[in-house]
Amino acid sequence: MTTPGLRDSAPPVDRGERVAVAVVTVTFGLWLLVWALVVPVFQAPDETAHIDATVHLATGAPWVAPGEMHVLNAVQAAAAQQATLPKSEWSDFAELLGGAPGESSTVDQMTQHPPTAYLVGALVLKAVHFAGLRWDHAVLVLRLVDVAAVTLLPLLTWASVRRLTRSPRAGLVGALALFGIPQLASIASSVSNDAPVMLFAAVVAWLTVRLLTGDHRWRMTLALGVVLGGLVWIKGTGLPAVPFAALVVLVAGSGLLPLRTRLVRTVVTMAVTAGIGAWWWVHNVLAYGRVQPNGYTAMRPPKEFPPGEHPTLSHFLDVSWGTLARTFWGSPGIKAQVSIGDVLTSVLTLVTLAVVVAFAFRKGPDRRAVVVLAVFPALLIAIQTYTSAHAYLTTTEVAATQGRYYFPAIVCLVAVSAIAWRRMAGGPTARARTAVGLSIALPAVGLYGLGVVSSWFWNAARFPVTPAGVERYVALGPVPPSVVAVLVALVLVGLVATVTAVVRSAAPTRAPGVITTA
Repeated sequence: MTTPGLRDSAPPVDRGERVAVAVVTVTFGLWLLVWALVVPVFQAPDETAHIDATVHLATGAPWVAPGEMHVLNAVQAAAAQQATLPKSEWSDFAELLGGAPGESSTVDQMTQHPPTAYLVGALVLKAVHFAGLRWDHAVLVLRLVDVAAVTLLPLLTWASVRRLTRSPRAGLVGALALFGIPQLASIASSVSNDAPVMLFAAVVAWLTVRLLTGDHRWRMTLALGVVLGGLVWIKGTGLPAVPFAALVVLVAGSGLLPLRTRLVRTVVTMAVTAGIGAWWWVHNVLAYGRVQPNGYTAMRPPKEFPPGEHPTLSHFLDVSWGTLARTFWGSPGIKAQVSIGDVLTSVLTLVTLAVVVAFAFRKGPDRRAVVVLAVFPALLIAIQTYTSAHAYLTTTEVAATQGRYYFPAIVCLVAVSAIAWRRMAGGPTARARTAVGLSIALPAVGLYGLGVVSSWFWNAARFPVTPAGVERYVALGPVPPSVVAVLVALVLVGLVATVTAVVRSAAPTRAPGVITTA
């Protein structure tokens, strides 16, 4: 059943808007590909462990209990070759596995997660006969799988923001907002189980927006249960989406559908989700006595604070704030993390929070939808804060503070932010100017982040790129530098085209084929 509501007041999608959305989506895919080629292998967060887990399954190894899997010597040998040998002397995976058999003493914590994402990666590795591929090319294949998974994120963001705001222009700016988070691009283009989580969570967000804005057809409810089941089958960061989705189905249609009907829909959604994705978590409870075992226990065992020292709230908040802001907006790398700047990330965080808190939840026809959508990121924040505080109190380390853990809710965050910025701007003219400003500023942040990361890894942190940096990429990069240059040029063309569409939509008179203003 479809009821009148917010969705019916949005203008139809015309040809100009379809072209603009297609352009920004393809551009985002190219953007992720650039990041996959620029960030060196093993430098994305936890990428060594993700690669190792995938190779374990590709070689037929079992998925063992959390903390019992160890990094293969072959994977460590690949990292050693990267640091010590020219690219021409790097081995294929067959040579690595034969020359460095067995496991090391380093724990691979990834068996704390379901094996789903790693099984997909293992199947892809087998399909391309990874044993005969040079190890960096095999890893690039895995990165491309994740790039493909996340490429549709702008399309889902546009569809969600457009439906919630009834504004084609806001939907397009929402898609461009994804370019303003360099860390998202880095994570989405690395070997990680976060990439499929982002895809499934984005679909969940889109479906919830439809439900909250008047689409009460049973197929939407059933689709939400199916996608949600797939999400929780991948990683524990998807679990907060379960109570969020239950709330959405229960609230959607309030005042139009009887409470009994909404309760039945909620129960059916949760049953479908459980039937698809609950088995792993039930297994954890039965086998380990908890929903999410900690694969880090062997690496970070409990310990007491030294004599005379004790946990303090100020230290916890200081570390949490700085780390979360930095690792949400842009801090690729592992041991020596590169950052787009503490000042910039703090400003971006403070401005975003201030606008959302001040304007997103004001009275309006979409207030209920906005409040409900904010529940998903709020749950992620609450759970991560508890986990981090528990780690601090039991191990003396403020751990599990990673901004990327909020990426499952990125569509909800962008949608809520879109409402806030439109309300802050006020009238149509101010909204148009705000949209144009954001459409320029957000990709600029992303391009700045790409420049910082490229110079850090390949050019001794000097900008712009020097001949020495190009030579280093020739020596160690997976493709010729000219390939990266062409891809960057295509990204720039796509961004200019998309920003131009936003600018034209903000003009007082609308030309044929230009996206509709609202």
